[in-house]
Amino acid sequence: PQRVLFVTLLQSVCSDFQTLAHLRANASDKSQSRAVVDLLRRLLGNRSRDFIVSILAVGSHVSWSGDQLNLPRPLPPLIDLHLQFVILFSEFLFPQANVTKLNPWSHFNCTYSSAYVLDPRDPLFQRIGALFLSQVIKEFGTDHIYNTDTFNEMVPASSDPAYLASISRAVFNTMTLVDPQVKALLHGVPLGRMIVLDLFAESMPVYSSTNSFYGQPFIWCMLHNFGGSSGLFGTVESINSGPFNAICFPNSTLVGLGLTPEGIEQNPVIYELMSELAWRKEPINLSKWVSHDLYVCCMDENLTAAWQLLFHSVYNCTLPQYKNHNRSALVHRPSLRMQTDIWYKPTDFYKAWELLFEAAPGLATLQTFRCDLVDVTRQALQLLTTEFYEEIRNAFQAQKLRDLLTAGGVLVYDLLPELDRLLSSNEHFLLGVWHEQAQSQSVDEHEAQLYDINARNQITLWGPDGEILDYASKEWGGLVEDYYLQRWGLFVKTLVECLDRGRPFKQDVFNQAVFQVEKGFVYNQRKYPSKPLGDTYEVARRIFLKYFPYTLKRKTC
Repeated sequence: PQRVLFVTLLQSVCSDFQTLAHLRANASDKSQSRAVVDLLRRLLGNRSRDFIVSILAVGSHVSWSGDQLNLPRPLPPLIDLHLQFVILFSEFLFPQANVTKLNPWSHFNCTYSSAYVLDPRDPLFQRIGALFLSQVIKEFGTDHIYNTDTFNEMVPASSDPAYLASISRAVFNTMTLVDPQVKALLHGVPLGRMIVLDLFAESMPVYSSTNSFYGQPFIWCMLHNFGGSSGLFGTVESINSGPFNAICFPNSTLVGLGLTPEGIEQNPVIYELMSELAWRKEPINLSKWVSHDLYVCCMDENLTAAWQLLFHSVYNCTLPQYKNHNRSALVHRPSLRMQTDIWYKPTDFYKAWELLFEAAPGLATLQTFRCDLVDVTRQALQLLTTEFYEEIRNAFQAQKLRDLLTAGGVLVYDLLPELDRLLSSNEHFLLGVWHEQAQSQSVDEHEAQLYDINARNQITLWGPDGEILDYASKEWGGLVEDYYLQRWGLFVKTLVECLDRGRPFKQDVFNQAVFQVEKGFVYNQRKYPSKPLGDTYEVARRIFLKYFPYTLKRKTC
C-alpha cells in the first residue's frame, strides 16, 4: 500500500511573531514535491513508489536556489563529513532499524535538537553511509582525505568502549567501502591512518594524558575563542611554549600545529603569534617580538611599554583550563549575582591604556593603531562597566538610592552611549557590516529579512527563547546602543523602583521583562550603518580624558 509522506519545511523559530507569516519558499509546492520525489528515487530506487509526497509550509521558508552548490572545482583538499545518519522515515521504511534518540543539546528542546542516530552495528548504517559518501564524491570529487566528528557536543548512547570502538570501525569501514584510497580519518581505527586534533591544547591538552594519543599522529591546536566573542584575551606563555613541550613529550607523535577558534576577527595579535610559531624551532622572546614585530616602522617607547604591559596582563591568562568566553557583566543579562573576577590586574591594563594615548599623536593616522586604540579603549570601558555594576549592586543591597542613581546614571546615560559612539567610528566594530554580509547571501527581499533575523539572533538570544543566551556576544556599534544599553537601562530602572517601593528584586520577573527587550532587538528591522561615523582618535581621546581619572580613584588591584 502507498504511504503518505508529509515533508514539513523548516519552521520559523519564533512562531509567536506574525512578522514571518508572509515568508514562503521560492519554488512552488509542485516543484518542491518533485525535488523530494527525485531524492527518494535516488535513495530508495523502486521503493520510492510506495510514497505520496505532500509539502506542508506553515510560516516557513526554504531557498531552492542551489547557490550553496556553486563551489570551486576542485575543492580544497579536505572533505568535512558528519556521518551521523538520521533515519527520517524509519517507521515506514525500516521498522526494525536500531535507532537511538539523543538528549537535547545546550538547553534546546526536542524541536531543535535530540537527533536520532542509527546504531553503527546495524547493517543499515553502512548502506546509508555508502549512499551518502557516494553522492558527496559524485558531486564534489575527493582527494581521499576526510574529516569526521562522530559525537560533537553530544553524549553517546553508551559509554561502553566496545560500543564506541564499533562507531569508529563502522565509519571507517563505510569510507573504505566507497573510497579504498582513503588516507586519513579523524576518528578511524587503524594506527597511523588518522590524525587527531588536540583541539584546545593551549589550555586543556589531551596528548599528555593519553601517551600522545596512544601512538596516533596529532596536531597541537590553539582554540583561543568561543563564540567569536569580543574582549581582549590570550594565553601567550602557554601558546609560546606549548607546541615545543609537545615535541619534547616522550614518544611524541606531533605532526603539526593548528588554529581551531569558534570565531576569529578578534585579538589578531594572538593569531599572529600562533602563526609565527609554525616557523620557529624554539619559543620566541615575547618581549622582543611584541616590541619590534607589531609596528615595524613606527614603534616608540610608550607603545613598546604599552604592549609589554598588555602581554603581561590581559594577554597572559595563566588560570588552569580557563575558557575565553567573554564573562564581562557588560555583555550578559544583568542580575545581582554576576561574576566579576578577571585574570589580570586592572591597574596594569589602565596603565597600558594611558601609554597608548601618550604614543598616539605620532601614530593616529595609522589604521592598525587606530583599530588597536578602539579595542583597548573598548576593553577599558568594559572593565569600568563591571566596576559601575559592582557599585550599583552594592548600593541596592545597602539600600542607598542616591548611590544607585549615581552609578546607574553614569553607566546608562554616558558610558555605554560613549562606547557605542567609539565602536561606530571604526569599520572593524560595526553591526551593520554583519547584517549586510548576512543579507548578501539571500536571493530576494523576503530571504534577506530572514537572514537578517537569524544574524541578530545568533549574536544575542541564539535560539527562540535564549537557549544559549549571549554565547556569541559582540561589542559592536549599534549593538551596544540597541541591545546591551537597553538591558542595563531596564535593570537600573527596576532596581530603583524596587528600592523606591520597598520591594525585593525578583530575577525571574526581570528575566521575563528583559526577554521582551532582547527579542525586540532581533525583530526591530532597524538598518545599521556599515560605514564608520566620526573620527576614531577624537572619540577615543574624549573618552580617555573623561574616564581615565575614574581609574585612578578606584581601588583596583
